[in-house]
Order: sequence, then C-alpha cells, then structure tokens
Amino acid sequence: MRILLVSQMFPGPRDPDLGAFVAQGVDELERRGHVIERAVIDHRGGSRRKYARLARDALTRAHGFRPDVIYAHFLSPAGAVGALASLVAGAPLVVTAHGRDVRNLSEIAGIKAITRLTLRRAATVVAVSAYLRDELLAELPELEGRLEVINSGVDLDRFRGADQAAARTALGWEGEGTAFLFVGTLDERKNVVRLADAFGRLGGGRLAFVGDGALRAQLEDREHVRVIGPVPHGEVSRWTAACDVLCLPSTVEPFGQALLEAMASERSVVATRIGGPPEFVTQAAGVLVDPFSVDAIEAGLRAAMVLPRPNSAAREAAAEHDLRRQADRIERVLERAAG
Repeated sequence: MRILLVSQMFPGPRDPDLGAFVAQGVDELERRGHVIERAVIDHRGGSRRKYARLARDALTRAHGFRPDVIYAHFLSPAGAVGALASLVAGAPLVVTAHGRDVRNLSEIAGIKAITRLTLRRAATVVAVSAYLRDELLAELPELEGRLEVINSGVDLDRFRGADQAAARTALGWEGEGTAFLFVGTLDERKNVVRLADAFGRLGGGRLAFVGDGALRAQLEDREHVRVIGPVPHGEVSRWTAACDVLCLPSTVEPFGQALLEAMASERSVVATRIGGPPEFVTQAAGVLVDPFSVDAIEAGLRAAMVLPRPNSAAREAAAEHDLRRQADRIERVLERAAG
C-alpha cells in the first residue's frame, strides 16, 4: 500500500523521544514493503504555525503522492488534517486516538464539533485501549461499529532481558537496594511528585526519572533521586534493563507504553489502576495502585520489591502485545479501508 502518515508527534533530531510509539509501528509497516510518506511534527514547543505547516505538508503530499490510505495519529489536529488530505487524495482515512486527544473533546471548546466532522471521513477509528474506546464512545456514540482497540505494541527484540549490572555500569547508576525507574513526562498527570514522596518513605534504594516537564524542579535535590532528562527511545531499553521496577502511577493512563516495554524486559511494574494498565498488567507482572494516595503508591513499591528479578511472568504478559502482532492488525485495518 501507499500510506500517507499524518502525525503531530514523531521523533526528530531535537526531540528523538517524541512519538516513538508512532514511529515503531510505521517502521514495522515499512519493513513489510508498504511505501509510507510522512507529514509530521517532529519537535515540541514552537508557535502554533507548526500546525499550519503540518496541514500544508499533508495536502501537498496527498496531491503528489496519491496514497491508497491516509493514516492519522491523534484525533486533532492531525486527524482533522488527515481528513482534509483524504479529500484531496480521494483516499480513505484511518485515525488512531491516543488519550489526550479524547480528553480534549470535553475540555476544549469547539474540539468535539471539529472531531465529529473529521471522523465522518474515517473508515475506522482505532483506540489504544478498551478504556479509551469507552471514553471515546461516551463522547461520540455514533462511532459504535467503527472503533477497534489496537495498542502500539512492544518491540520484543529491543526490549528483552538484558545484563542488568552492565547496564547500570554504563549509566553510572550502581547502588544498594531496589532501583526504581520512571519514564515519561514530568507533569501532574504522570503523578511524579506523589511517586517521589512515596519513594522517600522507603528509606533506601534509588529512583531515576527519565523525561522532562514542568515538575522537574520538584523532583531534583531529593535524596537517592536522579532526574536524567529526556533520552532517545533507543536508549530507554538500557535504562529499563538497569532498573528493578518501573513505576507509572499516573492519575489516568490511556495505555502505558513504558509499562509494556519494562514488562517485555522482564521487569516488574507499579502502575495506576485508572485507564489502560489493568488490561495488560497481570498480578504476577506488577502492582496496580490508587494514584491519588501516597500510602497506596508506597505499598505498591514495597509489594513490587519482592516480585521475582528478573520477572519472566511480566515478559510472558507483554508478549501478548508483540509489535508484529499489533502491526498485523493495523495492516488489516488499512487494507480494508483502502479496499
């Protein structure tokens, strides 16, 4: 197939971690022989003119590339841009919803109306979890029958059991006690301050935050806590190999890519019970917690400390979401749309 990808998040030189979950799926489709043109935003920040450039790029490519199908990630603005590109190209549209875009339907004036118009063009809408599917149907019940649940999957070759001691030495992260890791944006939704507070009660071990965000200053200068900053997606696997437990106690998590990658790496996890994680974090793989309670997060950390190291049950659960299996499903959706 000839596929035009439209995404407002995609890795670039300045932000190599941005939208890595989108890029890995695109790479897998290309390995299968599909020809993919990209109209993407590959950096954070900047003025809103970047969305106008995204639209211009998508429409230009839709006209010149003549795709069989438009594949957009995020309902808005990329989905809306994808809908315009599908009109120009006379090609069907498939849109994937990831989380924030669904919450925006009720939080930003006018977005629901724009999204409703956008999705009239969509042959299929994909949600990355059953939780997100239900959230989307609550907002747009007319999507019943056109929604599929397909998550981003995990690369089982990149994320697998690895030499923990070697990874710790390479990263300069040796030490006594349990090594806890967080990977993601340092913001309110990811609940990083409560996580750091809960860790501080343990009286030992160490905690690393891989990522950046508005709450970074509230995490720095804590005992046994390191704030690493963002790293390319290719380096996340080394940090995951170095940890004992990956923590993602978000106030809400539509899916939880970092959890799945840690589980594939045979690492136990502490995850929020609100959102997508309960759909794949088994009792043997990790602990689900109430994200609004520091006591509950602390108890989750303590419970995860005694799970097996390495945790083969976590790997087994993650294998159900193999990137190649998820790519098979996306491929079928795109082929069906393209006719």
